[in-house]
Amino acid sequence: MTEQATGAHHPQPRARNSGGAPATAVEHVTGAQSLIRSLEEVGADTVFGIPGGAILPAYDPMMDSSKVRHVLVRHEQGAGHAATGYAQATGKVGVCMATSGPGATNLVTPIADAHMDSVPMVAITGQVASKAIGTDAFQEADICGITMPITKHNFLVTDAAEIPRTIAEAFHIASTGRPGPVLVDIAKDALQAQTTFTWPPHTDLPGYRPVTKPHAKQIREAARLITEARRPVLYVGGGVMKSGATAELKVLAELTGAPVTTTLMALGSFPDTHPQHVGMPGMHGTVAAVTALQKADLIVALGARFDDRVTGKLDSFAPFAKVVHADIDPAEIGKNRAADVPIVGDAREVIADLVVALQAEHAAGRTGDCTAWWKDLDRWRETYPLGYGHPDNGSLAPQQVIQRLGELAPEGTIYAAGVGQHQMWAAHFIDYDTPSTWLNSGGAGTMGYAVPAAMGAKAGRPDRTVWAIDGDGCFQMTNQELVTCALNNIPIKVAIINNGALGMVRQWQALFYNQRYSNTVLHSGPEDCLATAEVAGGGTRVPDFVKLAEAMGCVAMRCEDPAELDAVIAKANAINDRPVVVDFIVHEDAQVWPMVAAGTSNDEVMAARGVRPDFGDNEDD
Repeated sequence: MTEQATGAHHPQPRARNSGGAPATAVEHVTGAQSLIRSLEEVGADTVFGIPGGAILPAYDPMMDSSKVRHVLVRHEQGAGHAATGYAQATGKVGVCMATSGPGATNLVTPIADAHMDSVPMVAITGQVASKAIGTDAFQEADICGITMPITKHNFLVTDAAEIPRTIAEAFHIASTGRPGPVLVDIAKDALQAQTTFTWPPHTDLPGYRPVTKPHAKQIREAARLITEARRPVLYVGGGVMKSGATAELKVLAELTGAPVTTTLMALGSFPDTHPQHVGMPGMHGTVAAVTALQKADLIVALGARFDDRVTGKLDSFAPFAKVVHADIDPAEIGKNRAADVPIVGDAREVIADLVVALQAEHAAGRTGDCTAWWKDLDRWRETYPLGYGHPDNGSLAPQQVIQRLGELAPEGTIYAAGVGQHQMWAAHFIDYDTPSTWLNSGGAGTMGYAVPAAMGAKAGRPDRTVWAIDGDGCFQMTNQELVTCALNNIPIKVAIINNGALGMVRQWQALFYNQRYSNTVLHSGPEDCLATAEVAGGGTRVPDFVKLAEAMGCVAMRCEDPAELDAVIAKANAINDRPVVVDFIVHEDAQVWPMVAAGTSNDEVMAARGVRPDFGDNEDD
């Protein structure tokens, strides 16, 4: 299986070097030329950015037949999310570029987003001239200080000679160990200065040695616990996708016979349609997945971090379970839940070693028996499946829209979702059987992620169909990047799940605030400032997304009738020379179920409003 097929996210820059003869002759260049040459040498082929004063010297050499494609975005936040989408879809390091001051600070949100979701990204920012640093110069901001808590590492470069080494180290740090964002801030005078360029540079990171190989004793102990467990669960997180361990995971799962639950960041790392997959865990996870973790006697956590959205009230999470916790980041192990068997290592190596250890256990006659466990699991799956109702007024159900998008999409389609109800429906009602086909903002929950992330994914994988599934709230934060798509031949498709409201916030207001819908209605305003675009049932449609999308160079459609749904989706799928936007007008009162209310125990999972599952007695509890 190829690296791409396994979702590998550990590309190795061509700069890992501690000495030896350089591969290129010494060249006399400017710092800016050195930067672009360095990006070419580490294999960066696409940069998303916007020029400005401090970074402007770096833009000039891009005109000289550079191998690096620059995509001129409309907002730096779009550049950052595009770099993230590119990285998630391709497995390579995403690159974004901005100028100093507000240009750099506009990257803070996507940098924080990439940090939370362990996405390999290098953000390059211009800085004021080195002698002006600290003087509150025009467009000066201490972006290294600002981003210190949300980057894996960052650099301030004031010497042009240091540019190749810094870029090599930045790409190495971003893409190895636990991936993450690295910021490189370069003073303007360093970009303008004359210097020399050789490659590869001498890199020196004495304090950075990620542990990838797990300890054999811990692996053997984990294998022993797995064979002894009666109710084991494989709890799979995004680290499995990042390490390219999806093929190994399937072997491990089938060897153990245990149920597999994949987090929001891990969807696609284990086929949704596999009989051992019980769904996504957590606040809006399937009843079977949530309950499997609660009733388990062993949880094998692989590249997962026991996030609060998965555990619910932490002190009541999985009370009967021993825990095997494997992660490449030692800081995650024991951070939220104590581990009985802690394993530090890369998920791919951990899983491969676990397979060997389990095979040895089986050869010695020690195998687990999950027969009784699967009777419970199958009963929960059959009794509390995912589902939805159709609105009484004949309007579109948002779940139906998303389900049909998935069913009618070409093979290999990549989906990027915004944040909110549509994100959860996209997680539930599309089957992800292939790695790196589901992109979303998991840890940060960033509204406005979908459109620029889809743009980055399509730029990196032009052979794939890319759908952005967005809410009408999210879409209004970053839709300007459709102009970027139209002008740069990046024909993404956007499905706006338009319920005229901030849907997830409205759902919480319905459930916990006595239906007091304060400031969550989007499609209309006070009567004295209404526009003319009428909305069914009264009010206005501002903006008109069809007109807006057409003005940005897209093909645009609107769908309100379930009878037209398939034809509209098919028409959108058939257009591949321009971006496509479809405004799906859906029922505003649809809600996301199952649900565990924030701060409560996962034992209190609700299958639907007012429906508390009955699991019966478990004699082992």
